[in-house]
Parts: sequence; C-alpha cells; structure tokens
Amino acid sequence: MPLPLTRFLLQLCLGLALSLTTLAGEVRVLVQSSPLAGFRYYAGENLWHEMREGDRLTLAREADNPHDANAVRIEWRGQKLGYLPRAENRAVAAAMDGGEQVDARIARLRQHKNPWQRVLIEVFVVL
Repeated sequence: MPLPLTRFLLQLCLGLALSLTTLAGEVRVLVQSSPLAGFRYYAGENLWHEMREGDRLTLAREADNPHDANAVRIEWRGQKLGYLPRAENRAVAAAMDGGEQVDARIARLRQHKNPWQRVLIEVFVVL
C-alpha cells in the first residue's frame, strides 16, 4: 500500500535534513522548542541587545537545585539567562544525565512585554 503523500513528503524532508546534517559531520535532532524561563530574573535584560537569533547556548544541569531536581540552566557567553521551563525539562535533564550530548540555540528574539515571550530556544540532541 503506498504511503499517503504528506507522510511521504515528511519522510523525504527528514531524510534530506539528516543527509545534509550528516555531511556537515554530525546529526542534530530537535527535541524541544521552549520559551526561556526566568529571563527577567537573570542577565537576559542586560544582554538583550547583544543576543542574536542562531546564537549558541550552553546547557548545564543543576540536579541539586532546591526548587527543581530536573533543572537545566541556560547560559549565553558564560552569563546565566534562565532555565528550561520546569514543565518541559524532564526529557532533556534525563538525556544529559545519561551522557547524551545536547546543545541549544536562540531560535527567536521578540520585543514583548511578557518576558516569557521574548526568547524562544531550541534544544538538540547530537547523534
């Protein structure tokens, strides 16, 4: 039975994306797209005008965080920006605890009065 057209196109696009990424030497799989939690409490406000979409972010586990055992801190150029949202951090924390290589980038920056809407990040597992 032939695949439905949308499923076929999705598989084709995924195959092309994996092929192109593999040619670059690594395969990165997007596992999460989330707002940055805590933006207004850390260095984000002061660094806003320097940050750019596509900038690489550093993820660091804070297993001893008293508020969240799955806490994943997000840094930009050594400055703490905030955290992955608590409701969405469990899988990334488990991957990091399991030794998987993860990285992240700034996907979108928006001028918005709600701090939860200012920075969208993407998290990848590197295969």
